[in-house]
Amino acid sequence: MTRFALALVVCLAVCPCAAAQQGPRIGPVVADAHLTFPKFPGDSVELAESRDNIQQTDLPGLGRGIDVTAHLYLFRWRAVTFGVGGNLMIGRSTSTPPQVPPGTPAFGVAVTERLTAIAPQISLNFGNGNGWSYLSGGIGRVTWFIVPEGATATAADEEQIQAINYGGGARWFKKKHVGFSLDVRIYAINPGTPLPFHPVGSPRTNLLVIGAGVSVK
Repeated sequence: MTRFALALVVCLAVCPCAAAQQGPRIGPVVADAHLTFPKFPGDSVELAESRDNIQQTDLPGLGRGIDVTAHLYLFRWRAVTFGVGGNLMIGRSTSTPPQVPPGTPAFGVAVTERLTAIAPQISLNFGNGNGWSYLSGGIGRVTWFIVPEGATATAADEEQIQAINYGGGARWFKKKHVGFSLDVRIYAINPGTPLPFHPVGSPRTNLLVIGAGVSVK
């Protein structure tokens, strides 16, 4: 999936709008609101071991969330328009224990997983104000909440962990101020800090997030 995402980012960056330099300038400000699909690692033994009372089979997989971004476009040099901005992404997923016949001991627990990420970004944009592709990235912080049903969050669920996000996408404006946009992004999350009485932190993780939604300029 990571290789697929990187290939898609490259395709978006060199899509036909990259050559369409004739037209209005990009910007000056664009905001996006996306529905996202974060691919949480549902088979990570290390991630399960970083929390209490969670087994590998309890971890949720694909989730849903939102991503909000805003970018200011500063200047254009040749075919590239340079921008700065930031994003907030919140993704959530919940697992459900398997159903067992009455009278059979239950196994597994329901787990809620939530990732909150915020970061500044820089972007390289190709095209014009009617439609453009972009590559963007930034360094920020995430909190990774993974808690069984009925349990209390621990320090590991509230820790702010450094993460690099990088990816790309495209925006298409059929109307003057409102358009459609697509974004593919990877969050490279640093390992979590081992805690007293729980010496295993969350592992280094590459989290794929695909989003689509509305752009306003």
